[in-house]
Amino acid sequence: MKNRYSFGGDEHLFVECDESMSLEAFFKSLSMTKAVKASGIRGITEICPANASFQIKFDPDVISPGDLLREVQAIEDAAERAEPVIGTRIIEIPVFYQDPWTHETLMRFRERHQDPKATDLEYAARINNYATVEDFIAAHSGAPWFVSMVGFVAGLPFMYQMVDRPRQLQVPKYLRPRTDTPKLTVGYGGCFSCIYSVRGAGGYQMFGITPMPIFDPEQKVSYLRDFMVFFRPGDIVKFKSVGREEYDQTVADVEAGRFAPAMRDVTFDLTEFQKGIDAYNAKLEGAIHGR
Repeated sequence: MKNRYSFGGDEHLFVECDESMSLEAFFKSLSMTKAVKASGIRGITEICPANASFQIKFDPDVISPGDLLREVQAIEDAAERAEPVIGTRIIEIPVFYQDPWTHETLMRFRERHQDPKATDLEYAARINNYATVEDFIAAHSGAPWFVSMVGFVAGLPFMYQMVDRPRQLQVPKYLRPRTDTPKLTVGYGGCFSCIYSVRGAGGYQMFGITPMPIFDPEQKVSYLRDFMVFFRPGDIVKFKSVGREEYDQTVADVEAGRFAPAMRDVTFDLTEFQKGIDAYNAKLEGAIHGR
């Protein structure tokens, strides 16, 4: 699909790479945003990548909308010829599934849910044809995820699972949004997982909570002292199911400045990934701990 271009007011160019989310669309969006940034086009003040699209903010007193459009369209032609390979990092994120805090919250908002008699995980397991909640958790944590964009609220990652289409989990958002979601909730809506970086309203199904802070505006968390937002587009995430004891220990380690996320720099090749998804994912996961 060729990109679809549209202007938003006098200062924004919106570029849609595809109508639906896919790793191919994400890679095209990512390669184009990197190329636009590297091009040094005068007048561009901000580039905001999304799942299968991106938006450019520009100063029309420096570059006209028509000139900017021609510059970006030329970059599209080059991006289509580029190899789908990126340098990134794979990160292990501990998750306490079926935790008491998201459970208490979801029970307060059952009247806003598709199935008031079931928990979010029970509902998600049933509509995805898993026999048990444990089976669904195994599917959710069993393959890595791409961080396709960061936003909505500061530091919140949207993640797309690296599996073939038939195995994509699909869970609708709440019928009406909640007015409360615990900080660091692992949520799910549509085909995207996310981590709520702050406490607040939300409509994604709630599956668990991570003890690992991902946003710290005061930059007191040891691994967030260089930058307050942990995730960036292109990161690969592997969820690790943990129990209450490991959750509590990690919280204590974070507070004491002892915790560091398990992660490793890797090269991701979309073409090689598509040749054998499960084998490629296994190799990525092994890299986390140097295996």
